[in-house]
Amino acid sequence: MFWAANYQVLWNRVLRDIAAAHVHNMDDSARLFALVNLSMADAGITAWDTKFHYVSWRPVTAIQEGDHDGNPRTDGDANWQPLINNPNYPEYTSGANNVSGAATRALALFFGTDEMTFSVTTTNPAALQQVRTYNRFSDAAADVVEARIYQGIHFRFADVQARKQGRHVANWVFFHFLRSVDDDDCDEHDDDDDE
Repeated sequence: MFWAANYQVLWNRVLRDIAAAHVHNMDDSARLFALVNLSMADAGITAWDTKFHYVSWRPVTAIQEGDHDGNPRTDGDANWQPLINNPNYPEYTSGANNVSGAATRALALFFGTDEMTFSVTTTNPAALQQVRTYNRFSDAAADVVEARIYQGIHFRFADVQARKQGRHVANWVFFHFLRSVDDDDCDEHDDDDDE
């Protein structure tokens, strides 16, 4: 339930705390907020574009209709329910993972490292644990992949691909917009492994 949350609010809380602890001037702080939020917004656009291009069903439909999917190796379970209510729009790719992949990648690019200790506070009052601490941005992004599967609203491939989409968006944003005056000669690169 920790990650059954509003992701833009959640990542902006993280951003605020990280900026307060690690960014010591207004210019850099403004650039950090702009880069992360621009990355998240554009990642959301890629998620929605993909959703309405592929129009993929959610696990709840696939599981409940397993007897009627044309595959004799699958069995349906008409009574199966996800942990949380499913949104009423297509499944592939995961918006939560697109946004989280973009936010965590933008943070890693800004600070020049994936390694940073930070805490995430959920926006969901029903979560048993309200705060989680991570030592890597990528660890938080990996948790979102797992959470969306456990919540029963995405297939793993939709979460993994969405995280990758978000990372690609953040790479594009970071190397094309709001460039630091200190890195004018910085070449674009894509440090995105095959997640």
